[in-house]
Amino acid sequence: MSIDVVLTAAGALLLTFVLTALVRRFALAHGVLDVPNDRSSHRLPTPRGGGVAIVLSSIAASVVLLWRGILDVHLFLALSGGMVVAFVGFLDDRRQLSARVRLAAHIAAAFWALLWLGGLPPMLFGGQSVSLGWLGYVVGALGIAWTVNLFNFMDGIDGIASSEAVFIACSGALLGPLSVPLPAVPAMALIFGAVCCGFLLWNWPPAKIFMGDVGSGYLGFILVILAVAATRENPAALAVWVILGGVFFCDATVTLARRVGRRERVYEAHRSHAYQWLARRWESHRAVTLAVAAVNLLWLLPCAWFASMHPGLAAWLVLIAYVPLVLIALLAGAGRRVRASE
Repeated sequence: MSIDVVLTAAGALLLTFVLTALVRRFALAHGVLDVPNDRSSHRLPTPRGGGVAIVLSSIAASVVLLWRGILDVHLFLALSGGMVVAFVGFLDDRRQLSARVRLAAHIAAAFWALLWLGGLPPMLFGGQSVSLGWLGYVVGALGIAWTVNLFNFMDGIDGIASSEAVFIACSGALLGPLSVPLPAVPAMALIFGAVCCGFLLWNWPPAKIFMGDVGSGYLGFILVILAVAATRENPAALAVWVILGGVFFCDATVTLARRVGRRERVYEAHRSHAYQWLARRWESHRAVTLAVAAVNLLWLLPCAWFASMHPGLAAWLVLIAYVPLVLIALLAGAGRRVRASE
């Protein structure tokens, strides 16, 4: 990693830290607070909207990388679709938008990114590179939209979404040179991880500010676009990134599947994710966030590293990595109906 990238990452971390402090001060002065209700996991009114700092710092850092010739214009424009996701999240934070409006914006941003990336790249299955052609745009757009929304769903306790983003981005930067010859994706991943770290310093339990939808959806979008971009150079790279996000993918997907099975309105807020059950059971946000970090570092990172070293086994390693996570999610209560007393 070049000195330019390292310095930009350090500057991005500092900028995010300062901007988050300013957003927090503004939120406190103008009463922009997340007030607890019966679906909340926090107990005290907390400033929100800190995701604005993440968005602004990420844009500034990507402009620097573009100017330095590290980030190519196609990836830069693909990542710029995150501004649509962030703007819709910002509006949703101020006045709740309908699920249809949010989903339409997410799909539109996904198609925008895929157009600049040349569609969904070929993926590796059983050692064979498979191209989906035009169908890849549909599959890719749905996958991107799901990732955007699952980060929104999983941003329910202190530090969990921002620490997850730090892990995925920094691990993607670490493993990127093993599988992707071009420096753009690892460089942007490292810088985005630094941006999220700057916010995490304020968001670590007990959180002094929440990121809000403006930040959570943006996190999911940037990470999944970096994963797709990495796959342009190596068909196995997508599997590596999917493994890294295993905790969020498994918890959110199991929860959604069980709620759909009960014919619940899946777009309504709830408290039935595995991490939410554990936070209530353990009476600690910090304990759950640390437990997720431990799973990431001790299980998912080694699986992702092995997949990057053995591309022919990448698809199988996704399955191997996910099976115990799905079982843990089910045992923790993911998707189980929440009674009024719980």
